Amino acid sequence: MELLGVVVTALWAMLPAYVPNNAAVLAGGGTPIDGGRTLGDSRLLGDGKTWRGTAVGTAAGTALALALTAAAPTARSLLGVDVPGFPLLAGVGLALGAMLGDVGASFLKRRSGRERGAAFPGLDQLDFVVGALVCVGLAAPGWTAATFTPPVLVVVLVVTPLLHVLTNVGAYLLGLKDEPW
Repeated sequence: MELLGVVVTALWAMLPAYVPNNAAVLAGGGTPIDGGRTLGDSRLLGDGKTWRGTAVGTAAGTALALALTAAAPTARSLLGVDVPGFPLLAGVGLALGAMLGDVGASFLKRRSGRERGAAFPGLDQLDFVVGALVCVGLAAPGWTAATFTPPVLVVVLVVTPLLHVLTNVGAYLLGLKDEPW
């Protein structure tokens, strides 16, 4: 597969994982997943990880996967790239996994003494990718192996941190986030 095809495939395949955390921010608020519980001197997760945000994020990513599946034949014709469709379990796995990866990162941030919104370079940019890839690998292993080939994974790991920084700065400038990371 040529480089452009690998890049397009990587971005297309990861879109259902890229959207959930942004949708969760737009859903805003609600009951914290940790219910205010602490471990030692700090919250388990914090107020930023809510049931509503997790549900809305997962639903948004799954809906996008279904829409991309419907659009795949047209995209293949227009782009000349064999972009994947998403079995339902793959869409759910990517979306829910992205949310769970972010929740796991929040837990690690609290354990390292970082407050909500504090930067944690590396973890902030790839937490949801790891969660998404693990969950989709469990939910749809054949689809995952066929879609996330080594070249596609390399593109995901290189491009995602750049996209993460750009989207977070944009959300900050629009007043949707309190910090630009």
